[in-house]
Amino acid sequence: SPGLPSDDESLLDRDIALRSARAGRPDPCSGCSSRRERSKQRKVKKRLALAAILYLLFMTGELIGGYVANSLAIMTDALHMLTDLSGIILTLLALWLSAKSPTKRFTFGFHRLEVLSAIISVLLVYILMAFLLYEAVQRTIHMDYEINGDIMLITAAVGVAVNLIMGFLLNQSGHLHSHSHSHPHSQVPQPNSPSTAQGSSHGHSSLAVRAAFVHALGDLVQSIGVLIAAYIIRFKPEYKIADPICTYVFSILVIFTTIRILCDTGVIILEGVPRHLNVDRIKEDLMKIEDVYSIEDLNVWSLTAGKTTAIVHLQLVPGSSSKWEDVQSKARQLLLNTFGMYKCSVQLQSYKQEMSKTCASCQSSSA
Repeated sequence: SPGLPSDDESLLDRDIALRSARAGRPDPCSGCSSRRERSKQRKVKKRLALAAILYLLFMTGELIGGYVANSLAIMTDALHMLTDLSGIILTLLALWLSAKSPTKRFTFGFHRLEVLSAIISVLLVYILMAFLLYEAVQRTIHMDYEINGDIMLITAAVGVAVNLIMGFLLNQSGHLHSHSHSHPHSQVPQPNSPSTAQGSSHGHSSLAVRAAFVHALGDLVQSIGVLIAAYIIRFKPEYKIADPICTYVFSILVIFTTIRILCDTGVIILEGVPRHLNVDRIKEDLMKIEDVYSIEDLNVWSLTAGKTTAIVHLQLVPGSSSKWEDVQSKARQLLLNTFGMYKCSVQLQSYKQEMSKTCASCQSSSA
């Protein structure tokens, strides 16, 4: 009978009913999603703050233990821990700055404070590392030092335990935030909406937490190396050369873990294009948009790590000025969604044949 639904409609209704039953409630609004994301972000901040406090306490304990034991390896391990503490502090700083609104004086916000803090922390690490390397060279040459193997062994064993705790805390933080990674092809709202800035900060914090977890694993390996050296020195004091050798090896590790930070911050300060973007590819995709005649100018730079900004100036084909809204919308969607821009500005103008801009003086000189 005509009143009975077709098989396709019945299956569709049944599928909708099953999905509604599984969900148990309607889809949450954007306000509920924002509150849920803010709650998860607070959990991440608490875990990172706890990890920073533990790092600071044990780093201070390692410095004291290394001084009492007269062990450069323990002090170098504390120096490497300082780099991880700086990373966590920078992550918390980035999360805090992402919530602050721009001002009339700082219209882009305060994201560059994160970059300045990173440079200062790395320079401090290098100064301390140079001092430890100098002491290690002196010990290697003269061999006129004694190391308290018992204190060194105890401090190194506690270091292994602390790094295990750090790895557990940061791994749990990453799981709390693992669902909110940004994807270059995901649907990104307009940059003026609150959810855009929030989503960008979530993705940034998630990557930063993962990076901190990787550094914690590196610290664990280094602490195990210190523990092995302490065990050797404790039971074989004649092999005390293992202490400055550890300092050399760990100093190289510190350099490799910080040189990338200096390179990235240098690109940001010089307003260079981020390494994951290709300007030629962006231009090619923009030229594929219908009614785009040429690209007059394209600037791409980063406010800070993970927050890329672009300004593009497009010329429209003759006679298509009435379609400027459609072209602007497509260009913004391309920059925001495909290339993952944090903010973008698209300027449009009708096609105008370029006139000679040579002044009379240049024309006379060329003649």
